[in-house]
Amino acid sequence: MTALGGEQAREKSVATSELQEAWAVLSPEERLEGLRLFPHPEAEDFLMSLPARDQAELILTTTSTERRFWMRLLPLDDAADVIQAAPEEEREGLLALLDESSHKEVAALLAYAEDDAGGLMNPHYARLRPEMSVDEAITYLRRQARERLETIYYVYVLDPEQRLLGVVSFRELFFAPPTKTVRDIMHTDVVTAHEEMDQEALSRLFQDHNFLAIPVLDDARHVKGIVTVDDIVDVVQEEATEDIQKFGGMEALEAPYLEIGFATMVRKRAGWLSALFIGEMLTATAMGRFESEIARAVVLALFVPLIISSGGNSGSQASTLVVRALALGEVRLRDWWRVVRRELAAGLWLGSILAIIGFARILLWQRLFQTYGDHYLLIACTVSSSLIGVVTWGTLAGSMLPLFLRRLGFDPASASAPFVATLVDVSGIVIYFTMASLILGGTLL
Repeated sequence: MTALGGEQAREKSVATSELQEAWAVLSPEERLEGLRLFPHPEAEDFLMSLPARDQAELILTTTSTERRFWMRLLPLDDAADVIQAAPEEEREGLLALLDESSHKEVAALLAYAEDDAGGLMNPHYARLRPEMSVDEAITYLRRQARERLETIYYVYVLDPEQRLLGVVSFRELFFAPPTKTVRDIMHTDVVTAHEEMDQEALSRLFQDHNFLAIPVLDDARHVKGIVTVDDIVDVVQEEATEDIQKFGGMEALEAPYLEIGFATMVRKRAGWLSALFIGEMLTATAMGRFESEIARAVVLALFVPLIISSGGNSGSQASTLVVRALALGEVRLRDWWRVVRRELAAGLWLGSILAIIGFARILLWQRLFQTYGDHYLLIACTVSSSLIGVVTWGTLAGSMLPLFLRRLGFDPASASAPFVATLVDVSGIVIYFTMASLILGGTLL
């Protein structure tokens, strides 16, 4: 019997994994058909594992009876997410499927911005009064768990006005003497989140304290709900996806790649691409400014891609490091001078390494092919010194731009690698030909 049960469990697991693998390429009708093949417990687990956008699309393809069942099955915070992910014309209909008490609570959640702690929280949580004895508290928690709680991580102690007084862990509650009161064993130093806290700041709060849940309070310290760690996992993935897309020099898609409309995808990519193209036009302008120098020493043009790509690459490295450090809270605006000193030193060292490689390459090619003429040593010095200057400038620009954007209130991820590279390309041309004028003046120039 046990072997048979294990075999059935394996078959269900295989069926679930097969549906998950094919999910992205299935039509809404095919997804619904696949879900209906599962028994109800497996279908519930599968639906709960889906992102809100897929849940909304799936629920909207069901019959009215099924739709009501699925909406009432969802935890309240998940129901709010599904309604927000649904098309605007469908939201009222989905909200109306909930029972009266759930309708009010979900409507209250929808009043918050989707990216705020209030929009992520679950209004159902374990609560106690401070004057309860430990025995009374355990009995009361059992009743709460049966009636309304989907998850219980911590127990929050509230006064009659629902203001937070403290928190009790289950371990402390179960090991405490039965006659002690909740007030005797609760902790009053509680880590909390404001209802309007941004989801990125909230994720850092979870990361700093390693809690499974954090209570959400309003200005008067009334507990509005709790945010659990499983909600934050989705937030972290969403924020990381947005940052990665911005690093690529485009707007965040805000939807799965295969599900976003083609016109929307083009629009989100075309804006930044056009801005970068216009920026690169300045490179051509800078080249034109030094046209006479290029005409007198054509060999200088051979090293233009080498110079500007090295500066762009170093700037992209620095920008990526600082943006990520800002996202993780490792760097703050007040640390700007420390960042400048580190990146200045790093730029000089990195530029020197590339300068040595570039110098050696010119000497080798001159020895083998006599490519650069009688003034090859001066050309090597020009390229090497330019690499030091361009790479140092690239690292400084790449590291400072995210901090500058954060200071202005913009998303630091907008300092994407292509944007930094474009900025450094233009300045790299100026640095290169300025160094050439200083070193090669009176010889090639």
